[in-house]
Amino acid sequence: MIEELQIGEKRFLLLGTAHISQESITEVIQAIEAHRPDSVCVELCQARFDSIKHPDHWKQMDVVRVVKEGKSGLLMANLVLSSFQKKMGDQLGVKPGAEMVAAVEAAEKIGAQVVLADRSVSVTLKRCWGRLGFFEKAKALAHLFSEGLSAPEITPEEIEALKQTDVLSEAISSLAKELPGVKEVLIDERDQYLAAKIKQAPGATVLAVVGAGHLAGILSWMEKEVDLEPLDQLPPPSRWVNLLKYGFPGLVLALFAYGFTFIDSQTSFEMAKRWFLANGILAGLGAALAGGHILTILVAFLAAPFTSLNPAIAAGWVSGLTEAWVRKPKVADFENLPQDITSLKGFWSNEITRILLVVVFSNLGSSLGSLIGIPLLAALL
Repeated sequence: MIEELQIGEKRFLLLGTAHISQESITEVIQAIEAHRPDSVCVELCQARFDSIKHPDHWKQMDVVRVVKEGKSGLLMANLVLSSFQKKMGDQLGVKPGAEMVAAVEAAEKIGAQVVLADRSVSVTLKRCWGRLGFFEKAKALAHLFSEGLSAPEITPEEIEALKQTDVLSEAISSLAKELPGVKEVLIDERDQYLAAKIKQAPGATVLAVVGAGHLAGILSWMEKEVDLEPLDQLPPPSRWVNLLKYGFPGLVLALFAYGFTFIDSQTSFEMAKRWFLANGILAGLGAALAGGHILTILVAFLAAPFTSLNPAIAAGWVSGLTEAWVRKPKVADFENLPQDITSLKGFWSNEITRILLVVVFSNLGSSLGSLIGIPLLAALL
């Protein structure tokens, strides 16, 4: 079904689709051929378009660079979302985003201009992450993994019923019930963004292909002014994040200084031992749970007590780079990645995702070690 509206001298046609529906692909092609628009807008950013258009893009990924730039969590979230859509698409023999690719190809065939109308996925995820508190982030990660790695069986009839919301929006909606800030960034903000980009598309007739879950929201914004600049801004670091980032190490060093100056050397030695073991054991355990090499586990154990006192370095970065050095990803890891991300076993067996898991779990272990370590130190004073 196409929603049509006239704004000034421009005619807009909005086609809502299910992202993994064969029927949606047919509808998109027929709509473009029938209306022959001047522009075709698709619900993709450049990064998502490239990943769909070039399915072998995984083979070009530099996982070491990802770890060094601190983007492991962002890549992990992208992989889990990709896993959810891929498993749903595999059940019906349709690649996720295939209707968007069909729209681009049909637009090029008639000479229409293609407009990538969605906000950068990295900006969206970073804005979403910035809205969440510590416990909300933990809840969001748990939900992502449970949804992304255990998509239920679904029939073609149910897929077409999802045109009322589209499959990805449906998954997000269930998360939004517990975390309203997630829906605001992933759905509401993007409705505004998509509406503004569609309105800016050149030509007298513009056809937009969007997920059905965005259709009502986009229509509500089409005749309103939208300022894109604030929607593209990355959130500043939280005061609490900065306080924890610099306050924790400062507090620990202050406790060490107090023990060394006002008590005795034996107490200072015991404080250092407790801090080392609390951080080291839990960071090493995190690396072990991720399936890290024995050398990776040892490095996590040795590095965490020191990196936890340095805001510029994370234990997971050190252990992740060690894992990448000890077990360099092979060609097969890159080739199998799209399939491996669809199961827990695959996540742990593929060396690329195992490196990411080492980073995340080592950091988590070190953070827990710091939380436990401070009261252990204070108890000696």
